[in-house]
Amino acid sequence: MTKGKGQRSVYRCTECGHVQNKWGGQCPGCGVWNTLVESIEDSAPARRHLGYAGEQQRSEPVPLAEVEGELLDRQEIGLSELDRVLGGGLVRGSTVLLGGDPGIGKSTLLLQTAAALGGQSKTLYITGEESLGQVSLRARRLHLACDNVLILAETALERILDTARRHLPEILVIDSIQTIYSEALQSAPGSVAQVRECAAHLVRYAKRLQCSVFLIGHVTKEGALAGPRVLEHMVDTVLYFEGDSNSRFRVVRSFKNRFGAVNELGVFAMTETGLREVRNPSAIFLSRYDEDLPGSVVMVMREGSRPILLEVQALVDDCRTGMPRRVAVGMEANRLAMLLAVLHRHGGMPVMDQDVFINLVGGLRLNETSGDLPVLMAIASSYRDRPVPRDWIIFGEVGLNGEVRPVTNGEERLREAQKQGFRHALVPAPNAPKNLPAGMEVTPVRTLRDALAAL
Repeated sequence: MTKGKGQRSVYRCTECGHVQNKWGGQCPGCGVWNTLVESIEDSAPARRHLGYAGEQQRSEPVPLAEVEGELLDRQEIGLSELDRVLGGGLVRGSTVLLGGDPGIGKSTLLLQTAAALGGQSKTLYITGEESLGQVSLRARRLHLACDNVLILAETALERILDTARRHLPEILVIDSIQTIYSEALQSAPGSVAQVRECAAHLVRYAKRLQCSVFLIGHVTKEGALAGPRVLEHMVDTVLYFEGDSNSRFRVVRSFKNRFGAVNELGVFAMTETGLREVRNPSAIFLSRYDEDLPGSVVMVMREGSRPILLEVQALVDDCRTGMPRRVAVGMEANRLAMLLAVLHRHGGMPVMDQDVFINLVGGLRLNETSGDLPVLMAIASSYRDRPVPRDWIIFGEVGLNGEVRPVTNGEERLREAQKQGFRHALVPAPNAPKNLPAGMEVTPVRTLRDALAAL
């Protein structure tokens, strides 16, 4: 890198922000390998005053008990799945970071969001990766009404903020933060210093002028957001746009939300006219068969505040290589190994010398313990070649002693299953409700042996 007068070259960790003068393979601050990246910084950075309206040069502390709480001013976008992930709508003055793989549909989602908000609020769309003509062609292909959406092709932070202060938009979209650079720094766009500096100014602008800012972020090959880890700490909400390249379904998941619940899930379907909301996601994650099949069990998992029905498939086969394989798609391999040991010890099924394959249909990932019992029932069903009836629903946590433990929001899971047409449920005994949902029978179990006997 070329250093200017009064500048120095430093190495900054992209995970924890630790700074040192020499490169090293391992960051001494967080212990992560290969995260030190060279950047150019001023030896004595000058204090810069941005001159925002309402900026106070001096503030005094006040007792917390005397501070009045502010009611969140939420604005519904019009895309109910995105509103759900944001916690009920967009909060004025908040900064939302949206990350995802290339081509997953990040720009499409935010262009639809800008068009939906354009009729309610003044919206400014900054594109740093595409030309104005490319964005216009996408808007026409998606049949979006963008008459009230202002668009600017710019990558310089100072010119972007100057334009925003002249037009005072209520919604600002930056596509993407890795293409924006500040003229005060000599490093290249996308570097650690540039991303940190540009994001800090945009967050400050959002707070001072009560403008809601959307930032699109690139991801690394490992799936994490590119740039410094401090980027996720600065923003109010972090959303990940996920999906299988072979599937038309897309999932927006919140990993951080200062104004709502985390791990909230929104489901979209990619069509020729853009992203369409999936209001009943349980229907797309269930496979309806004409007959009962061994190794297939339906469970109820919880994503944020939403219960979702999901099919768990298991295949147990004779091992022919001398080394039994454990393949888990959608759940942790260590969790599967532990459950197999419990099934062998407390369920009496010698599957330790068998190949075991687990798959969660739809590409979702099991992040809670309610899937322990259905995974074990699917394995037992495949091992015994005896199918579980299609109208049964199962959930519950399994301990190392073979006990079946309760999970949270049991009644809500049962109500969701009843809406989808399920008539029987195998649940932990503490989760058995006093008032059963209409037309549903519940079988409470306390141990793994009880569950195997019930099926």
